[in-house]
Amino acid sequence: MRKALRWLGIGLGGLLALLLLAAIVVFAWSEAILRKDYAAAPETLSAPTHAQLADAPRQARVLGCLSCHGEGLKGKLMFDAPGVARVFAPNVTEVAAKASDQQLAAGIRQGVGHDGRGLYIMPSAMFSRLDDRETAALVAWIRTLPRVDGQTKGLSAGPIGRVLLVLGKFRPVPEVVAEYRTQAPVALGPQFEPARHLAATACSECHGPALMGGSAGPDEKAPDLRVVAGYDPAQFKTLLRTGRPPDGRDLGLMTTVGKNDFSHLTDAEIDSLYAYLAARAKRLGS
Repeated sequence: MRKALRWLGIGLGGLLALLLLAAIVVFAWSEAILRKDYAAAPETLSAPTHAQLADAPRQARVLGCLSCHGEGLKGKLMFDAPGVARVFAPNVTEVAAKASDQQLAAGIRQGVGHDGRGLYIMPSAMFSRLDDRETAALVAWIRTLPRVDGQTKGLSAGPIGRVLLVLGKFRPVPEVVAEYRTQAPVALGPQFEPARHLAATACSECHGPALMGGSAGPDEKAPDLRVVAGYDPAQFKTLLRTGRPPDGRDLGLMTTVGKNDFSHLTDAEIDSLYAYLAARAKRLGS
């Protein structure tokens, strides 16, 4: 009996040592991922039109900038899952005081912070499709915001989050940006290009780089946007204005985004987006 207990003790001790070693390896590996530096490519910023400059505050709302970073882009807690991660969207007014226009643009379109670190959760993969003038208009708008003192806390990864980092399930944004460069929503001709661009820059974060479906969160799947074939124009407009389908269901993140972000789309933008997505569904087969 004593011998059996002795071997059991040795076995449990060995198991605990292995678990401790694994925890150390995961921590060190995940820390290396979090601290990895990225070299941002040079950004080309063309002078935006007066109309684009005037419309930049609305575009920032459509794109969700204020939903994540808060009014005035002062920063706020945007993701909090115990054991996974706690993420504060940074105070952009503080970042802008330290960063050049090039660095701000790299943060928007490449997911590379002004300090060279890869960003997390920031939808730069989708924003990588913004053109040079659109990006320059957003940068110019950021420069108009009054600076508010106070740094936010960035990302704090929990044990589950660190495992997800090591497994590649929770990735730095620059790696996701690279994927988006290989896929795009189907082109349907010049008449649909503005709406295709809108879908690529406003819908693809959740619905995937080619709008074929994706992840809207850890336990939330976003459908292929061929689902629009099931809506008529009025129902689609209601969906984007309120985030709710004809039956009034709460669609999770879509309901939140519809109310907070897409409600700022113009009627003309929604009509053109519906026309493109309906034509896409017909082309691909709904």
